[in-house]
Amino acid sequence: MLRELQTFMAVVRYGTFANAAAHIGLTQSAVSAQIQRLEEELGYPLFDRTGRSANLNSNGREALAVAEELMSVYSKFGRNTDVPKTGLIRIGSIASAQETFLAEALAEFWKINPGYRIRMVPGISLNLLGQVDSGEIDIAVMLKPPFALPADLQWRELYAEPFVLLAPQKMQDRSWQDLLQTEPFIRYDRGSFGGRLVDQFLRHARFTVRETIELDELQAIAQLVRLGVGVALLPMSDALRIPKGVTAIDLGDATFFREIGLVERPSDRRQPVATLLAQRIAEAAVRFQGSSKKIRTLPKTASGIDGP
Repeated sequence: MLRELQTFMAVVRYGTFANAAAHIGLTQSAVSAQIQRLEEELGYPLFDRTGRSANLNSNGREALAVAEELMSVYSKFGRNTDVPKTGLIRIGSIASAQETFLAEALAEFWKINPGYRIRMVPGISLNLLGQVDSGEIDIAVMLKPPFALPADLQWRELYAEPFVLLAPQKMQDRSWQDLLQTEPFIRYDRGSFGGRLVDQFLRHARFTVRETIELDELQAIAQLVRLGVGVALLPMSDALRIPKGVTAIDLGDATFFREIGLVERPSDRRQPVATLLAQRIAEAAVRFQGSSKKIRTLPKTASGIDGP
């Protein structure tokens, strides 16, 4: 709740949600979300919202006095060198990262900082991005969005995974172009960042596919390929276990990638210890990249969607 209280005090100081957002490095929607959570937690509204102004009501004025007192007490903790290093770090992650390098990073961090608790928040990349933006989580391991990040967020690339065409083993001698144009197609959900890359690739390459099923779970898609439902474009992730009877066909010069990375707030807008955890994650990702046979460094000149 400390983060919400700080945002609440900023709104009071700067007069509007927009002005507060500009001064504390959040988007206006993130400020609104934090104030809403605070009001829900307290059980009453804090402002009389008229026009663009955010005027405190009677409950808000009482809450402000308590908030200032709480923040004053909290600030004294940092002055006491005898206080143990403890706290809660909230990290979001897509499933494939949790199943590969992230556990190693968390274990290394915890051994050095045993006083901290880590809460892992699973989710899809779009939701994780919003949670970092609103301050609900400190950092997130996710796919790079196909659009610009909010101005106050930072992207740190970790590695990239090439897309391949999964097909039944009996079709391994056919070209990927022929398979896409003639076989039923299992689509990686267009609502996900990875699925948007597939959609962008197909449109750029001018392929019209015959869709059967659309879903977001990579392993389930691979199983559907095994069962003969169709072919699929999927990232070659170490978390993906290719079933027996399924082959992965390289796309050659047309290969496109999904980028895995960290979304963080600027260093002056996040817990200092979150920076340490982010560094551990980045180091573990480098080691993972070196040991993996599936992932690749993203070519500096690649657009990620070049067609055949």
